[in-house]
Amino acid sequence: MAGILDHVGFNVADFDKSRAFYVAALAPLGITMLFGDEKWAMFGRDGAGAFWVGQMGPVPGPIHLAFAAADRAAVRAFHAAALAAGGKDNGGPGLRDYHPNYYGAFIIDPDGHNIEAVCHMPE
Repeated sequence: MAGILDHVGFNVADFDKSRAFYVAALAPLGITMLFGDEKWAMFGRDGAGAFWVGQMGPVPGPIHLAFAAADRAAVRAFHAAALAAGGKDNGGPGLRDYHPNYYGAFIIDPDGHNIEAVCHMPE
């Protein structure tokens, strides 16, 4: 058992817009849309779903999600892809003071959520 969560999901205001955003923003991290329908989509890596968005209820207040990146280049690619997909910059790629190798980038998604890509490895 690697982590404490199996999967996480939340509702979004505009499903089509959010699905398109996450398809583009998460692709540089090797995370793809695995399945879904007209109201929800499950994303994951290597066939294992771990994150979903849907339009089946109220939208929660702003939340923070951090996606693991294999390396710093993937963090930079996530940030660029998320900006191109309509995200708003909330902290460009760079080292953070959480620990010496904490390299992250932050984007605000279409619903105001703070979405991060992070790598804990040196360059």
